[in-house]
Amino acid sequence: MEFEIILAIAMFACAIMALLAGYSVALTLGGVALLFALIGIATGTFSSSFLIAFPSRIQGGSIMQSQTLIAVPLFVLMGVILERSRVAEDLLHIASRLLARVRGGLGYAVVLVGALLAASTGIVGATVITMTLIALPTMLRQGYDPKLAAGTIAASGTLGQIIPPSIVLILLADAVSNAASQASLKLGAGSGVVSVGDLFAGALIPGLLLVVLYLAYIAVMAMFRPATCPRITLTDDTPPLTVRQVAFGLGAPLLLIFAVLGAILGGVAPPTEAAAIGAAGAVLLAGLRLSEDARSRLSPLLMAGLVSIPAILLLRNSMDLRAGVEAISLSNSVGILLTVLASLVFFAGLAAGLLVLRRMRQLLPALTSATHITSMVFLILIGASLFSLVFRGYGGDEMVAAILHQTPGGKWGALAMTMLVMFMLGFFLDFIEIVFVVVPLVAPPLIMLGFDPVWLAILMALNLQTSFLTPPFGFALFYLRGAAPAEVETLDIWRGAVPFIGLQLAMILLVATIPALATWLPGLAAN
Repeated sequence: MEFEIILAIAMFACAIMALLAGYSVALTLGGVALLFALIGIATGTFSSSFLIAFPSRIQGGSIMQSQTLIAVPLFVLMGVILERSRVAEDLLHIASRLLARVRGGLGYAVVLVGALLAASTGIVGATVITMTLIALPTMLRQGYDPKLAAGTIAASGTLGQIIPPSIVLILLADAVSNAASQASLKLGAGSGVVSVGDLFAGALIPGLLLVVLYLAYIAVMAMFRPATCPRITLTDDTPPLTVRQVAFGLGAPLLLIFAVLGAILGGVAPPTEAAAIGAAGAVLLAGLRLSEDARSRLSPLLMAGLVSIPAILLLRNSMDLRAGVEAISLSNSVGILLTVLASLVFFAGLAAGLLVLRRMRQLLPALTSATHITSMVFLILIGASLFSLVFRGYGGDEMVAAILHQTPGGKWGALAMTMLVMFMLGFFLDFIEIVFVVVPLVAPPLIMLGFDPVWLAILMALNLQTSFLTPPFGFALFYLRGAAPAEVETLDIWRGAVPFIGLQLAMILLVATIPALATWLPGLAAN
C-alpha cells in the first residue's frame, strides 16, 4: 500500500514538473498516466482493468455524451465570431465617449466594456488582446499611469472567467457535478447534480460585485491620485455620438446578453440551447457590424433577426406547449403563429449574417479558430480523464480525502488549504489543468465535509480567475505583454495587476463569509 501511495505522489509530481517545463498539457497528462499505469502493471500494484475500462469511460456519459459539455464549442464559436467583428472597438469607443467628462472615465469604460465582453464572449485572450490594442495606447496618450492602465485592462479581461457565460463555469459544472455525484454515492444521500445554469446563476452576483470593486478602485485612484487617471481630452472637431451609434454599438450586444443569460436564468432554455442562441446571435451581431464596412443593405434584416431572438424566447415562455391539440386556446394559437413568424425572421437574418461574414472573409477563420480551441479543450479533458483514472487506481483520491479530513481546523481548514493550493498552482498552471486535474480530486471530500457544491464551485471559479493575473505565468499578463507598446515595461504590468489580485482575493473572502451571494440566485431560479 505504501508503494502505491509513493507512485501516486510521484505521478502527480511528474505531471506538474512536465507542465512547468512547457510540454503539451493533454499529451503530458495522458502520457504520464500511461507511463505510471505500465509501471504499476509491471510491479503488480495497478490493475489493467482500469485501462480496459477507459474507452467506455470516454464514450460514456462523462465526456462524449455529456449534455453539459455540448455548450463548450457553441460558446467558443460565439466568442470567436464576436472577437473578429470589432464589437469591442465599438463598445470601448461609445463607453469612453459617454464617460469623457468623468475623471478616470476611460478606466471605467475599460472595466464596463470588459464586463460586457465577458458576458458576450467569455474568452480572456481575445478580450485582453483586443482591449490592449484599442485602449492601452489611448490611455497612455491621455496621461494614465502605465501600471494602472495595464492592470485595469488585464483585470477587466479576466472577468470572462466569472461572469456568465464562461467556459470555466461550464467545465467546473461538469467536474463539480461528477464530484457531487461521487460524494452522494459514498454518503448514500441520493444524486447530487450541479447544472451549468446553477453555476451561471451563482456566479452572476459575485461577478457583478467584482466589477463594482474594480470601478471603486479606479474611483479611489481618481480621488486621491488624480494624475494617474485624468479626464479624456476631446478635440473641437470630435463628432458627437449619434443615437444610431449607441443603439447599434451598445444596444445590440446588450440585447444578445439579455437573450442568452435571460434564457438560462429564466428557465426558458437550458444552457446548451442558450449557447446555440448565443452562437446564432453572434453571427447576427457580427454581420450587423461588418455590414457597415461592406456597405451592405442587409442591416435592417440583421437587426430584425437580432430582435427576434428575445421575442421568440418570450413567446415560448408565455405559451403552454404541453397542452393537447384539442386544448390549444386562441391566445396560444396566436402565440404559436407569432413564434413561427419570428423564427422565419430569425433564420432569414441568420442567413444574411453568414453571407456577410463570408463576403468579409471572416466565416472560415472563425470556424477554424473555434475548432482549434474546442479540440484543445476536449483533448485535455481526455488526457485528464486518463490521469485521474490512473491516480484513483493507485488510491490517490483516498489519500487526498484523508489529508483534507485530517487538516487542522476541520472542514474550514481543509477548504482554506485547498484554496491556497489552487491559488499557488495558478502562478504556474492554466485554469484548464487545475479544473481537470485538481478539482476532481479535492471536490468530492470537500462536498462530503458538508460544503454546498454550487458555493464551492463559485469559490473555485473566483480562485481560478486570479491565475490569469498572478505573475510570472498569468496568461492575461502574457497576452497584454505581447500586444502592449514597448514603452510599457513588464514590471509595470506585474505591479499594475497586484491591486486587482487583492480585490479578487477580497471577493473570495466575501463569498466565503456570505454564501448567499453564490447560492441565493440559484435557489431563486430553482423555485
